[in-house]
Amino acid sequence: APRPGLLLQPAEPPSAGNGYYREHARLLVESFRRCTGRDLIAPPPTLGDGGDDGGDMRGDDIGSRLFEAPFAVLSHGEGADPCFTYGNRTALDLFELTWAELLAMPSRLSAEPVEQAERDRLLARVRDCGLIDDYSGVRIARSGRRFLIRNAVVWTLAGDEGNACGQAAAFADWQLLPEPSGAVPTGGGTD
Repeated sequence: APRPGLLLQPAEPPSAGNGYYREHARLLVESFRRCTGRDLIAPPPTLGDGGDDGGDMRGDDIGSRLFEAPFAVLSHGEGADPCFTYGNRTALDLFELTWAELLAMPSRLSAEPVEQAERDRLLARVRDCGLIDDYSGVRIARSGRRFLIRNAVVWTLAGDEGNACGQAAAFADWQLLPEPSGAVPTGGGTD
């Protein structure tokens, strides 16, 4: 049976019409907080008496704020070769993928073949420890453009009962890598 919060291949990308998949966004944000003690996105301001609401992230805008965040956030489910279950706009742009393409893609394909063994070791460490907060590695966009991510946080997704239901990553530090010819791709150059 599907676990609460995990996306089951929705056809439409996050939008106001589907609440930006706020339940999955809540799973990402709350799992991150449980693993790190930090907020993935800033809690919404408390209205009214000025009291602390405990950082409740169930508000209607959690999905939109996570989808529009200026850093990349991705998640995948469990299994031997899990596909992505979420990517915010920054991640979609960086990997040069549409929502449908991302959700159809096994997450291992985000790394070059030579990087996949290191990625597998990383994910095993996350399964064992619940969190890695210093990951760096090379990733590849659909066009073949390579980029280095630094200081990525990778954590275990866990539902309200604490059952693991996938893994997620967030990173704000990336650098485009030179093409073999030495030129850095710009994403819109000429032949």
